[in-house]
Amino acid sequence: MAIFRIDGSRVVPVERTSFSRQGLRERQDLQSLLKSQIEVIAPDTLVVAEEFGDWEDSRRRIDLLGVDKDANLVVIELKRTEDGGHMELQALRYAAMISTLTFGKLVDIFQRYLDDNGMDQDATEALLEFLDWSEADDEQFGQEVKIVLASAEFSKELTTSVMWLNDFGLDIRCVRMHPYVHGDQTFLDVQTVIPIPEVADYQVRIREKKQKERESRKSSRDFTKYDVEVAGERFHAQSKRWMMFRLVAAAIANGISPQQLRDAIPWRKNSLFEELDGELTSDQAYEALMQRDTGGRVPRAKRFFCNEGEVFAIDGRTYVLVNQWGTRTLEAAKLLAEKFPKLQISFEASE
Repeated sequence: MAIFRIDGSRVVPVERTSFSRQGLRERQDLQSLLKSQIEVIAPDTLVVAEEFGDWEDSRRRIDLLGVDKDANLVVIELKRTEDGGHMELQALRYAAMISTLTFGKLVDIFQRYLDDNGMDQDATEALLEFLDWSEADDEQFGQEVKIVLASAEFSKELTTSVMWLNDFGLDIRCVRMHPYVHGDQTFLDVQTVIPIPEVADYQVRIREKKQKERESRKSSRDFTKYDVEVAGERFHAQSKRWMMFRLVAAAIANGISPQQLRDAIPWRKNSLFEELDGELTSDQAYEALMQRDTGGRVPRAKRFFCNEGEVFAIDGRTYVLVNQWGTRTLEAAKLLAEKFPKLQISFEASE
């Protein structure tokens, strides 16, 4: 977005420039300017360290480390480049490395920063005043680590990564800084590009909704194990898919045909087995399944029992049992017990 200057009866564009053309360097200039006016890119934030790197076996340093009004740590990374480089990856590493900082440790870090910058302040008092706390509260301190990325521009790869990470609960902001020049003056256009300010609240609600949906899907999954008895054999603590494999394998071993099994489970009639030409080994069955793979996220063969000893070669054909059973597994197991009483099928949840 361009910046214009009103000159009498004319609207004149202000010339866009670059940090390098203006002789502005990252650490010596941009960082020095922003650390004393951090509200330009990170409102409600107190800078507590510069070039922070208090960890062993690493020479990496955080450009600016801050804390916000909610006592969350804030990693601030600056770049003057036109694409942001790989700053999001650097910032993620830094966020992980400082995530265990305590209030007491931050006081020590902040005191060094105050002393190094000639500020005659007590770090504890300054932090408590900024946070509006009467005393330190380690339980409330550092509950989250937020990230602010400030750059002249951001690549599509970087912004895509940031939006994806934010969907999973991270708090990463991208702030674009465009320099402009007019005469001997340099101007800085600062805009938050992620999240877009006008829809930030909406994006937060959408993100929270997605997280709740993911949590709901996880909590609704049934990981119950079962003790299974079939045709005189006992199997302890079987997952639902393995319980079905044990039942089907025992049925086939006792002369029950694949077609009879299909008929016994009506909703699986056309999807119980993958039927292949010839009597194949497990490796050959795997290859045959993958020939029909459509390139989905999960390889097709992973949806079937096709390891050594898991495929059924019968009368010149090979039958590969599906391992995707879903919510009707117990219903299917009960149907097999009813249809084939000679197998003496029984099962119960493992203790």
